[in-house]
Amino acid sequence: MSFSRREFTLGGAALAGAAGLPKVALAQSEPIRIGWLAAMTGPSSAPAIGFDRGVQFAAAQINAAGGVKGRKIEIITRDTQGDPTKAVNATQEMISQLKVHAIWGPTNSGESLAVTPIMARAKMPNIHPCVVDSLIDTAKFPNAFRLAPSNGQWDDAVRGYCLKILKVKKIAVIGDTTGYGVSAVGASVAAFQKDGAEVVYKANIDATQPDMTPDLLRAKNAGAEVIVVWSVTTGMEARMFNTRAKMGWDVAFVGHPSLSSGEIGKLIDKPANWDKVYAVGYKSASYDGVGKLPAKSQELIDRLTKAKVELGDTLFWWVAGGYDAIALIAKAVEVSGGTGSEGITKYWNSLNKYPGYFGNYTFNDKQHNGYPTEEVVMSAASSVKNGTFALAPGYKA
Repeated sequence: MSFSRREFTLGGAALAGAAGLPKVALAQSEPIRIGWLAAMTGPSSAPAIGFDRGVQFAAAQINAAGGVKGRKIEIITRDTQGDPTKAVNATQEMISQLKVHAIWGPTNSGESLAVTPIMARAKMPNIHPCVVDSLIDTAKFPNAFRLAPSNGQWDDAVRGYCLKILKVKKIAVIGDTTGYGVSAVGASVAAFQKDGAEVVYKANIDATQPDMTPDLLRAKNAGAEVIVVWSVTTGMEARMFNTRAKMGWDVAFVGHPSLSSGEIGKLIDKPANWDKVYAVGYKSASYDGVGKLPAKSQELIDRLTKAKVELGDTLFWWVAGGYDAIALIAKAVEVSGGTGSEGITKYWNSLNKYPGYFGNYTFNDKQHNGYPTEEVVMSAASSVKNGTFALAPGYKA
């Protein structure tokens, strides 16, 4: 959606901030300061770089349309480099010195686990895309909202695709040895077993392991009909795809969004090795059999392309998610009258299918997981085009 002056002048009544809450100045000329905790450099920088393109584009669009009741959006970015300690320091700076209205990010769960309690104590409105389920708890963290699906929602989509569309019954589940990999494999195995599937092989593999043959042979010999992968390590994943090809094993890989990372294209021995790989994706970022995207997604891509925002080296949902985050904060400040964090949180708690570009968000005071599970789908991993993907085979039009 394009932002106009009219869209950002709804005239919502001001809400008085409760005693003890962080206050923001009442001057209507004061900019709306949005803290952006972004791992712009370091090994986990790819998502933040994509999100940042949406953040900057949204702020520019809103400001060009006159701002929010005349107030400009000011994005205050701190590069956390994926380091929880740097994220903590930046969060404390934003709260105590910069007096931001709200914080968007961090973009990875390790940082978010470190800073979410700090923001909760300060009653700082926070919206983030991190997947670890425990990061959303309305009792512990009443000011924290999740814009993206949780890992549990990813797991549901992967399991549903394997059991209901591929119709397999014997599953291999593989992850790396990180805390995320171990916990994700455990949760995935338990959920498959609860749904009546037979997990014939499970493993957590050191991401630096050069030869994937022993593990894939064990999975094959156990009768695995699909390999479910929970890892963000594209090198390990590419080695598994190459090994599958050398074995001549026609088995599908299904799992984590990283399976569709552009880095894999540089690491596989030949393009065909990336076939029959299906990664977590989203309806808003998926094109159909004739290459058509949802109309709303295409409209945003057209505007981004016109503004020369690069999409060829990132994921569309990252850009769209960054755009939505800024729009959600701006609208909350506008409707609440911009008088304090309580008003922003109250507005977010009132949302029912808020029409974003990445998805339609629903929040209330008991549920801060805002992304609809039915919008999570599987994508054909090697089919990227402008950061979007073809739907994995088997979905109905």
